[in-house]
Amino acid sequence: MIDRRDFLTRALTAVGAVMVATGVPAVARAATQQHQFAVTGPFTRSTVAEIARGLAKKAYEAPDTGLPPILENLTYDQYRDIRFRPEAAIWADKGLPYQMQLFHRGSYFKEPVEMALVEKGQATHVPYDPNLFNYGPLVPQPIPAEDIGFSGFRLHSPLNKPDVFDEVLVFQGASYFRSLGKDQTYGLSARGLALKTADPEGEEFPLFRAFWVETPSAGSDTCVVNALLDSPSVSGAYRFTIRPGMPTTIDVEAQLFPRADLQKVGLAPATSMFFFSANGRTEIDDFRPEVHDSDGLLMVTGHGDRWWRPLANPKELQISAFQDRSPRGFGLIQRDRSFLSFQDLEAAYQRRPSLWIEPVGDWGAGAVTLVEIPTNSEIHDNIVAYWAPQDKIPAGTEYFFAYRLFWGGDPTLAAGAAYVSATRSGRAGVGGPTPVRLFVIDYGFFQGVDPAKLGAAKVSVQASKGTAKNVVVTANPETHGLRLSFELDPQNETLIELTVALAFESGQTAETWAFRWTA
Repeated sequence: MIDRRDFLTRALTAVGAVMVATGVPAVARAATQQHQFAVTGPFTRSTVAEIARGLAKKAYEAPDTGLPPILENLTYDQYRDIRFRPEAAIWADKGLPYQMQLFHRGSYFKEPVEMALVEKGQATHVPYDPNLFNYGPLVPQPIPAEDIGFSGFRLHSPLNKPDVFDEVLVFQGASYFRSLGKDQTYGLSARGLALKTADPEGEEFPLFRAFWVETPSAGSDTCVVNALLDSPSVSGAYRFTIRPGMPTTIDVEAQLFPRADLQKVGLAPATSMFFFSANGRTEIDDFRPEVHDSDGLLMVTGHGDRWWRPLANPKELQISAFQDRSPRGFGLIQRDRSFLSFQDLEAAYQRRPSLWIEPVGDWGAGAVTLVEIPTNSEIHDNIVAYWAPQDKIPAGTEYFFAYRLFWGGDPTLAAGAAYVSATRSGRAGVGGPTPVRLFVIDYGFFQGVDPAKLGAAKVSVQASKGTAKNVVVTANPETHGLRLSFELDPQNETLIELTVALAFESGQTAETWAFRWTA
């Protein structure tokens, strides 16, 4: 479990989303210590791959996380009292569509991140300089002057208004990054790579060790970020092409160089939070009806079938694997967009982005994998989803894959006539240790679908154990959709896999609903 949500949310927004910057840092100042990766010199598209390939041929060397005690022992409040000076933002006086700010090292963010700017085939190292930051009264002194590197960075661009630079992308912590679409607030995160997630021996967290950010063109909305990934098992070269909007899209090209066989690897991982919803409020005492950054896992299979899996906050860790070949897409979706469902004026969960992943090329056989970790608080990221290749990635090989990330709402990739708009459940009967449960599933129709032409609906409710009974489908006049309900008699079982398929006389189908019920 990753106890980082509250800390990151506050730390990453400490400076604010709006800048009126006018200056640039002295990026050409000589570094005061030797750097390994993001050094000044020629840069091509193969530079990062060449570095990663060389690293993979040697034993892993962890980065030196040593810091002066003043920075290493910073409390949460002290760390957030360090703020980047907006007027020092990179490209602030260049009239470009992007500006960049840097994050200080300290507290939880001890790993050094090297930075370089790229322009016209030349990389220029960006050294740490304490003059780039404002240090509030809570920050102990003296601040070191040597080039200690950074802990990450963020990009700003006119996302919501043409004359205001809003924060659109953050890289900070291991290989985590996150973005958002127009009129949204930060929610779930992505990662460069997932290794040994939920493994009893412990998860391995690769690090983005260095970034090369290409200077954007004045007439373009695109920014390109190159990144070097490293961990005990693998090194890698990543290239991110960012385009803000609704949705904000990020094209990812990755090349892995394994030091060891990668047998428990997750490609294109997403990490989110699900505390409770109308589908699971057992033992919840909260004034808010629902609390989550994402409410479901959406999948479109290689055959074009569309599946919806409502998320759960289980009592014990659970892993679900949906076998597929050449998936068309998957992602963690925030489908509920009504404030009435959350009633949280501060968190604004209805404005959290969905993250949809579309593979580029043929990803072969594998499984969309969902990890759900028990949590008793919304500050924990307890949901992980990724693609797990069927075959291991052998040590000593080179493995390339690419995909596109969409940060916004539901994907435009539609399949079928109707989608699941909401899932609710509750007790339907009494008696026995596992009483009968009632499930209520609401469906909406995709744009362009005429419900009058669909004909009658035929329902199939399947339960791996127990008995599903009293299945009813009716029109929902409040939503202009359909409502399906059924009762589940667990018959003293503690884990039951459920699927609901809805087909119409016209031959069209609805999204397949799948859920794992646990006592």
